[in-house]
Amino acid sequence: MRLRILIATSIGLASGFLCWLLLTRFGLGAADFTWAIRAAQDVIARRNPYRSPLQLYPLPAAIFGLPFAWMRPEIAAGIFYGISSALLAFGLSRDGYQRLLIFLAYPYWAAILTAQWTPLIMAGGLFPLLLPATLVKPQIGLPVALVCGSRRGMLACAAVLLLSLVVMPTWPLWWWANAAHYERFIPLLVFPGFLLALALCRYRDHDALLLCLMAIMPQRWFYDPLILWLIPKTRRAIVWTVFFSWAPGIWRWYHIPHSYAEVAKWSVWFIYLPMLAVVLLRKRAQPTLTAEP
Repeated sequence: MRLRILIATSIGLASGFLCWLLLTRFGLGAADFTWAIRAAQDVIARRNPYRSPLQLYPLPAAIFGLPFAWMRPEIAAGIFYGISSALLAFGLSRDGYQRLLIFLAYPYWAAILTAQWTPLIMAGGLFPLLLPATLVKPQIGLPVALVCGSRRGMLACAAVLLLSLVVMPTWPLWWWANAAHYERFIPLLVFPGFLLALALCRYRDHDALLLCLMAIMPQRWFYDPLILWLIPKTRRAIVWTVFFSWAPGIWRWYHIPHSYAEVAKWSVWFIYLPMLAVVLLRKRAQPTLTAEP
């Protein structure tokens, strides 16, 4: 346990510092985490967070943003991402330290550049009390909640959702109206994404179910599929999926500007299909995604 805590803390400190450094270097403020901070500030000031059509996050994001509302944006984002990474590392190390290789995947580094929620949402699949993080980005949180959720986690989600409705009863209507501005792609509908339906051949496997659910969810960028690294459990599977994941990263480095159609294509070919291979090539059942008590 002490070693797990030490490793998780080290990963959290390193990732948080790097996130802060990159955001400061490129003048990005709190990047994507800005919207949670602004929502929290609006709630405190009794303003409607959805007066801006670019506010695409459900109101539970404001609850997570409250502790950071008075910090400098870059510092807030760095602390948030560091804590998220530390919690994820602690949860993953429960089943062996080889799963920490997940942090080498390109989607994790794509997420660190914009202070994304995916590490915390993944941690929500490992710890019941963190499951409410899935409410912040339901398009990728829902698969985690459905596959990994426990009774305690669902109760925690209900409590956070109820609190958000008490604060602003009409926020779902405002949020849904703004969601029309969300640029997205659905992996199953991107060639050859139809092959992902083959995961249903292993419908008894929770990991196959997670892959199928993610394949039908709207997504935006390479950081969203980080959730899929809850699927590989062995060192070999993690190393190979991490290896293929860097093909989009290399492409992204040399191709600017880019289109969402290209992002979708590279995500399906080099992230989703390797995960499908992991699911289909398993010779025997793997441990299911269960939350830590």
